[in-house]
Amino acid sequence: MVAVNEMNLVQPMVAMMGVTALVWLFMYVRRLGYMTGHGVDAQSVNTPQKMAAALPEAVEFPSNNLKNLFELPVLFYGLCLLLMQQGWVTPLEVQAAWAFVVLRALHSAIHCTVNIVMWRFAAYAAASGALWFLLARVALRAWA
Repeated sequence: MVAVNEMNLVQPMVAMMGVTALVWLFMYVRRLGYMTGHGVDAQSVNTPQKMAAALPEAVEFPSNNLKNLFELPVLFYGLCLLLMQQGWVTPLEVQAAWAFVVLRALHSAIHCTVNIVMWRFAAYAAASGALWFLLARVALRAWA
């Protein structure tokens, strides 16, 4: 096994956090822009259900994507931390981590803008493949 610096996984982790931050920012720009431009009173949308009912679906795409970024990416962070802690990081794990980040960024870009389901699904499925690859690598080592 080729040893690499365990810190090599920090960059994809921070990049994934950056994707989350950008989606969060985009969500508020879209929501506040719409609400200000259309006279929506903030108190009238004080629950997620009221927000979804008051705003057009396209304005809510980033909100839906932000929720997605607290699903599988949580497993990604845990796997990266475990790989680093155990000293199991190889160039293959680093490449898979970057693949996950790039594909999830693409998924987010599609979801927050055009939201073409089959494009979004393709990016999601490919990113998930990279994640399941990381999980398999960890599992094989854990039970080796």
